Amino acid sequence: MVVAMPTNQQNIKTDIIISVSDYETRIAILEDERLVELLVERPEKERMVGDIYKGKITAVLGGLQAAFVDIGGAKSAFLHLSDVGAFGGGTDLLFDMELDDESLAEFASKRKGPRSRIQDIFQRGQEVLVQVIKEAIGDKGPKATSEISLPGRYLVLVPGAEHVGVSRKITGWDEKKRLKRLAREQRPDGFGLIVRTVGEGKTEKEFEADIKMLTRLWRKIKKRVERRTAPSLLHKDMEVTSGIIRDLLSPEVDRVVIDSRRDYRKIVSYLGAVAPNLRSKVEYYNQLTPIFDDFGIEPQIERMLDRKVWIKKGAYIVIDQTEALVTIDVNTGRFTGRGSQEATILVTNIEAAKEIARQIRLRDIGGILVIDFIDMSLKENRKRLFDEFKAALRPDRSKTFIYPPSDLGIVEMTRERTKPSLMHTFSEPCPLCSGIGRVLSKETIAVKVERWFARAKAGSGLRNYRLVLHPLVAEILADGGQDRIKKLSKRFGYKIDLIRDASMHPENFKVISSESDADITQKFLSLR
Repeated sequence: MVVAMPTNQQNIKTDIIISVSDYETRIAILEDERLVELLVERPEKERMVGDIYKGKITAVLGGLQAAFVDIGGAKSAFLHLSDVGAFGGGTDLLFDMELDDESLAEFASKRKGPRSRIQDIFQRGQEVLVQVIKEAIGDKGPKATSEISLPGRYLVLVPGAEHVGVSRKITGWDEKKRLKRLAREQRPDGFGLIVRTVGEGKTEKEFEADIKMLTRLWRKIKKRVERRTAPSLLHKDMEVTSGIIRDLLSPEVDRVVIDSRRDYRKIVSYLGAVAPNLRSKVEYYNQLTPIFDDFGIEPQIERMLDRKVWIKKGAYIVIDQTEALVTIDVNTGRFTGRGSQEATILVTNIEAAKEIARQIRLRDIGGILVIDFIDMSLKENRKRLFDEFKAALRPDRSKTFIYPPSDLGIVEMTRERTKPSLMHTFSEPCPLCSGIGRVLSKETIAVKVERWFARAKAGSGLRNYRLVLHPLVAEILADGGQDRIKKLSKRFGYKIDLIRDASMHPENFKVISSESDADITQKFLSLR
């Protein structure tokens, strides 16, 4: 049975709410008062994406066709052959330049020479100009490209290129044609130009101002290249507040509300120079109630890292993040529906798809995602789910690629990852379970203790011990009718004094020789 579903709503009300404090800047993007995106920047973890460095090659790996570049940070940047200017990297440009097919074809035709090997381009100790395109994540250092791109308000300047391009998100054919003509007419020699999404409808004069500002910036960067030694930071991209105004504020945004007078003035001043018509959309918030509380954002953030997310009518999704991939499971929960089983499942799956798209964007989940939708028997319903999911992902600024549902209801997808997800920003591995989400059971630890004393019988002449345990494990060994400690003592001829210590990790225990006061736990922890 195929069920008719309502189409996605249009004319969504979009607000950008900015909270600034000494230790954290948070930017919330609301659609119809629901939180759909959250950006967080802290002083100790300022974003690097967009920063330009004069670096030094520290290693060239022919097997990986990549090089490591010292840019002055704790970890070297990773530079792959596909991100080396004139050899690749054109589809991995910064920000929202997801070029249309015609622009990509033109860009590819401008490439110079045959594809080379990384070892033919770089040698160890060589200096190179690179730009960060992905933050350091986990044990991996930042990812870099040697093809520099400088984003302005309406255009992106690409030094050393010759192509022009238009953002894929500009869909009108006549407008694309007009923008490409303008870009070709104004493209400076030795530079490529890309028209950003917010460049739609803009005039020649507005493009000229952008180009003038960007070429002036590039001249400054070139002078720094000549004066500074590697590794050195040559250009830092805008901090998060200014960057979001540059990249996102458009006539479609209803308002920007910010609680910092200093940042409010900076935004208004910037808009006065590049988009005076948008200044009226910016408001300064000076109420006593914290801005995120007033707009109902704080409770949504509190729920953001929950593993289980409830959707309409009692159904829910479960999100599990691992280092390699993210799995999402859809469950009907308490939702039974009024129609056939197939209709109920379709309704649940589509509601789940919309919420999953929101959660992916909100939590900034990237990499490989595997989504287990509830299995549907009809092919047309699986196609309907696929189309609804693609539509729900359309507002996402990060690139996504989705495979159609398999016969088992599994959807595989990838999402561009330029920085760690918010789970890594807001949380850290549990000190008890080391991040796996589980600890060994009390019974497992009790048996482990018994094995320790069995080994000690074979390898030690000691007879008097002090056993230090977490109280919960002590309950298993000493309390109740079994009294396993007494049985151990009788079996091996030991004297074991049990000490309960609530500060002990539940998975750990300590054995001390009563005769020498020495900690001998490691001696018989496992067979050698």
